[in-house]
Amino acid sequence: MNIEMQSFVQKYDLLGCVQCGRCTGGCPEAIRTGLNPRRVVHDALDENMLDELAKLPEIWDCTTCNTCTARCPKGLKPVEVLIGLRNILIEGGVIQPTVRDALESAFREGNPWDKPRATRCDWMKDLDVSLAEPGEKVENLIYVCCTICYDPKVQGIAKNLVKILNKAGVDYGFIGEDETCCASEVYNLGEVGEEGLFEMMVEDNTELLNSYDATRIVAISPHCYSALKNQYPNLKADVIHYTHLIKELLEEGKLELKGELPKRIVYHDPCYLGKQNNVYDEPRYILGRIPGAEIVEFERNKERSLCCEGGGGKMWTESDSKEERLAETRVKDARALDAEILAVACPFCILTLDDALKAKGFEEEMRVAEILEILGDLIE
Repeated sequence: MNIEMQSFVQKYDLLGCVQCGRCTGGCPEAIRTGLNPRRVVHDALDENMLDELAKLPEIWDCTTCNTCTARCPKGLKPVEVLIGLRNILIEGGVIQPTVRDALESAFREGNPWDKPRATRCDWMKDLDVSLAEPGEKVENLIYVCCTICYDPKVQGIAKNLVKILNKAGVDYGFIGEDETCCASEVYNLGEVGEEGLFEMMVEDNTELLNSYDATRIVAISPHCYSALKNQYPNLKADVIHYTHLIKELLEEGKLELKGELPKRIVYHDPCYLGKQNNVYDEPRYILGRIPGAEIVEFERNKERSLCCEGGGGKMWTESDSKEERLAETRVKDARALDAEILAVACPFCILTLDDALKAKGFEEEMRVAEILEILGDLIE
């Protein structure tokens, strides 16, 4: 076994795999695309297979939903093996054009969407937004998200948060144009390693965020929340998701929901909020406080929730599978429950599920709505 192979095996503890198959059995992509985490881990033990494994198109089908890791009885992380294989390709210069463009944009413009850094805060126009200054004491430092900043379809998430924070009298501050990508999807696309783009961005972001005298950092996107919480070891402030903050405001009576919303609502657990970080109760508590609403549950909920396929860099890769997309299955399940609102707490989920809603022709019967969007209509 050569040094490169030996380090790969040791890094991911591949010798600890007992080949039980629980990772593949739980993988939402296994049936749709043929992705087989168990087989990948098994074959990665063969030093002659590593480069060939990295070339398999299935490694780009992984959504990094974390189901395989959560189900592994030995505590292994098959998802990290797949990311490691992506890294082998990238280091070898073999990279999909869309992935290359996303990584280059993240490096050049601080976002993977190839949008100008200078327009990151255009969504704030005409809003009464409090901006924090480095060194200024602020209780809640708000970390937005590249997708929310630049995609008009989901900018309302941040706009409604501003409205809620102002209404509740919260001490907060947004970072502004200095905010840059959290690098979550940079990591998932395989740009990792001692001198990789991900490590560079973590170092730069840590320096930026630590320059603020913040009690805690409030991430709007679960992907940003997960990255900042789990992959930024040197942050001075605690990291929470916005649902933690909203639940706190409701419990303390600082936020009051007015009017009624007599709708049947089903909540979709985002993988990076639920399976990655065990945040299940806060979104349900918030939805349960909506006057007049009837809250129902998917059969596949919480740690068994079905992935929407938005994570793992899937926004910049395409699958060759002709099978029904997971997001389409999810909206069908929601319709089977007679849900009128499919509620989510993630910008990626909004985009994938809303596209699936339109693809299935369910726009007349149901809508996909972010929790902040729902709340924004109830605080006037």
